[in-house]
Amino acid sequence: MTLREIVTLPDPILRRKTRTISRFDAELQSLVEDMIETMRAAPGVGLAAPQVGVSDRLIVVEYPEDDAQEDTPKKLFVVVNPEIKETSAETEMGIEGCLSIPGLHGEVERALAVTVKGQTRRGQPFKIKAKGWLARIFQHEIDHLNGVVFTDRATKVWKPAPEEPVLDNV
Repeated sequence: MTLREIVTLPDPILRRKTRTISRFDAELQSLVEDMIETMRAAPGVGLAAPQVGVSDRLIVVEYPEDDAQEDTPKKLFVVVNPEIKETSAETEMGIEGCLSIPGLHGEVERALAVTVKGQTRRGQPFKIKAKGWLARIFQHEIDHLNGVVFTDRATKVWKPAPEEPVLDNV
């Protein structure tokens, strides 16, 4: 496993649509392991392949499935070729940060719940229903695969003051 450099704006890879993954080989498995290690070291709660300079449809997310319950253990999600299949009509504003846009926060409106369809790192199809902060993370990371960053969706962007709490970087 290798820590990879996290790409930051204005690197053009962050603005490109990514390629569909069709080979579930050792190279993909190595990329997955590197992304998990890089996300954890950053530290962040999600990472998309373009953020490590790879234009493929791959995300990793590590966050409790149910963030409403205290002390819920974190769950690791590796999603190849993710797609948002359903979004709730209900939305909410939330503050986001991003490993690829260090030093900025923004207020972003996102669906409160989503259904994400994709494949495991071994190519098996699966679906997950996420709500709350986990749904926000999936939306944020899948945006990266489409060349969209949170500041594109934000209604307000600011540089946080030193006394502001540190956010989970997605």
